[in-house]
Amino acid sequence: MAITARNLKSRNSVLDEIDQTLIGFLSDNARLSHAELARSVGLSPPSVAERLRRLEEDGVVKAYTVELDPKALGYTLTAIVRIRPLPGQLHHVEKLLVESPEVIECDKVTGDDCFVARYLLRSIDELDPILERIAQRAQTSTSIVKASPIKRRLPPIR
Repeated sequence: MAITARNLKSRNSVLDEIDQTLIGFLSDNARLSHAELARSVGLSPPSVAERLRRLEEDGVVKAYTVELDPKALGYTLTAIVRIRPLPGQLHHVEKLLVESPEVIECDKVTGDDCFVARYLLRSIDELDPILERIAQRAQTSTSIVKASPIKRRLPPIR
């Protein structure tokens, strides 16, 4: 069944407390087994499996994932780069961003800039060569992240 804005909205309004609790546990640890989840919410493992299957089919749960610590991999800096392609260069710039492994996240936005990209860097020395790749096709404005008081989190589900 395809999810539309209308039935997703009505689906969100019927996420019961157990669904919300399951999503909360999985957001903390996506590796929990059905048995562990079942014990936590007072259901049988097959009931939990069915609820999760339904949440997946409805498009509420899109993936189970792993979160890496960039610092443990040697990435000591995060740069946020606002990118304004030069006339006629939008698609070229987007392709460059997609092909850049240092870009861990990128949004196409409205306003003066067209893209806001998040780069992971091992050192500040990596920044100039990365920016030079798009310098002939776009103007950039870069900020170095000092801290992230709010990490990526789930949208409110209650």
